[in-house]
Amino acid sequence: MIWGLRKLIESEGNTMQVVGCAADCAGALAQARAVSPDVIVLDLDLDGTSSLGILADLVKGSGARVLVLSGTRDASQLDAAVLHGARGVVGKDAAADVVLQAIRKLHQGELWLDQGLLGRIFDDMRNPPKRRKADAGADKIASLTAKERQICDLIAAGGGGNKALAQTLFISDHTLRNHLTSIYHKLGVTNRLDLYVFMTTQRAEPQER
Repeated sequence: MIWGLRKLIESEGNTMQVVGCAADCAGALAQARAVSPDVIVLDLDLDGTSSLGILADLVKGSGARVLVLSGTRDASQLDAAVLHGARGVVGKDAAADVVLQAIRKLHQGELWLDQGLLGRIFDDMRNPPKRRKADAGADKIASLTAKERQICDLIAAGGGGNKALAQTLFISDHTLRNHLTSIYHKLGVTNRLDLYVFMTTQRAEPQER
């Protein structure tokens, strides 16, 4: 992959010059600091290791514009690359002229991102995933009845087994099981442990609206 990319760039003659190559994350960081390139073409998979973890350091350490070369169609991975500082994303199956054009655009200070990716990034900036997750959890809890919410609060507070809970609530074991079945369905959990984790996590999330 490196050899082919190097040959492609060198075919442009004096308009582009390869100043360094690396086959792993440590080498990429070292090369970026040593040669201070204008543009870094970064494979998301470097020697079997994701390069997402070094992307921000590459940008900060070299001041270069990073073009991510990716074989994945996983939107979350590509979005993360941009949020970590990548200025462009190109698929490994892209035509040679597309790769070269992307490099030129980044060198000119422009972005190379498709509209779908840009839309997701702007959405994340306006409404961060963590907040969306918290809001979704709050909406699920809002769908509970008062009795179901009371049961959830008792379980989250470590309210004991089903028999003890039923006695605390002055209901039968059978009625409690029916309530739990309804709660599990509404919250998307499968058992009391999952319910406990859901409730304690939800309490820890900031409820921003």
